[in-house]
Amino acid sequence: MNAESSLGFAHFIAQSDAVGKTLLVLLVVMSVLSWAIIALKGLTLAARKRRGAEFLNLFWNATSLEAVAHEIATHGARDPFSHLASHAMHAQSHHAKYGAAKLAEAGTASEFVTRTIKKVLDEETTRLENGLTLLATVGATAPFVGLFGTVWGVYHALVAIGMSGAGTLDKVAGPVGEALIMTGLGLAVAIPAVVGYNWFTRANRVIVSRLDAFAYELHTFVAMGQPLAGPTGISASVRPLPARPATA
Repeated sequence: MNAESSLGFAHFIAQSDAVGKTLLVLLVVMSVLSWAIIALKGLTLAARKRRGAEFLNLFWNATSLEAVAHEIATHGARDPFSHLASHAMHAQSHHAKYGAAKLAEAGTASEFVTRTIKKVLDEETTRLENGLTLLATVGATAPFVGLFGTVWGVYHALVAIGMSGAGTLDKVAGPVGEALIMTGLGLAVAIPAVVGYNWFTRANRVIVSRLDAFAYELHTFVAMGQPLAGPTGISASVRPLPARPATA
């Protein structure tokens, strides 16, 4: 009875060698990092959605672009939409004031604003994807790390059983069952990382799609000085941003 009660996670850790303990520490570190990223990006995503909705409401109800610029100057660009609008308006005013003084500013004001918008869109997409590589790596490798720990533990358990000469079922099942703990730990680390990765990928795709639609409307306001069909908000049927000039 005492032998049965001694089996378990604590006994498995106590009997593990340096390799087993290293694999366990690695799984713990992977779990902590993935949960930290999930929590941080979850809070950031919620704040980004809330601030983006507030800015879009302000933008479509503003009387002029000057009012939007004043609001951004007062409260700062705290979301992808305000960041995009701020850079687009700055590009238009800069080109109107200095013209094509440098190669990066070559072309018409519309072309310069287009390049600026595309650059900001790329920056925002990169910012949204921060941390996702780690989540994908944890989700893909944690099960194999756990499986390696199980194989290593079974190997040592069978070697110890063979050296002791006791090959009964109770002597084999206990150590082998303990070794399977590492497989369970690997799955416990990988599943939240995979779920978090899929969730954030979907959320980022939605934000980028809305940014693309807003970018075309913004380009029309800033570069052409006229709205498409009034401040009706963002629609899925909005046409894509004009193609980037070959000289960009």
